[in-house]
Amino acid sequence: MTNDSDSKTSDGAMKALPNWEQILTERLPLFGHRNWIVVADAAYPSQSRPGVETIASGETQQAVVETVLARLRECSHVRPVIHLDRELAFVDERDALGVDAYRRWLDTQLKGQTVDSSPHDEIIAKMDQAAQMFSVLVVKTAMTIPYTTVFIELDCGYWNGDSELRLRRAMQTA
Repeated sequence: MTNDSDSKTSDGAMKALPNWEQILTERLPLFGHRNWIVVADAAYPSQSRPGVETIASGETQQAVVETVLARLRECSHVRPVIHLDRELAFVDERDALGVDAYRRWLDTQLKGQTVDSSPHDEIIAKMDQAAQMFSVLVVKTAMTIPYTTVFIELDCGYWNGDSELRLRRAMQTA
């Protein structure tokens, strides 16, 4: 986990940011069903819960989302379930310049993905519940538009809900 004191040397100079892409590459083979990857806007807080690792990318939201989704497409063991803040659909361009373009861009990036839109506090609560037992990687970006965080809950890439249901039914009848 990084914080402000982790990003400065003892004389106050800035240290180099950790390479977020390298950290993502290292975590993905370890991550599985119930882990989360969060691509967060600049105001997203660093969380104190153990199991939540926060790193600063220094990059745009779009660059980080594109990279994370591309890396997840390369994984056969996990698949992303995307959670977006419901509030994003209601943010007005007058209040957050660029939000309309971001929403259009996000729609194209998430085409074909499983996407859930829920109130921000509900997504945070769901992620917080998962973080009690499972790791969460938060990659902060330079985005300064509210409610733009992309929450990615990882699910099993080679087993689905229908298969699990059949398994549970078979176990009950055995």
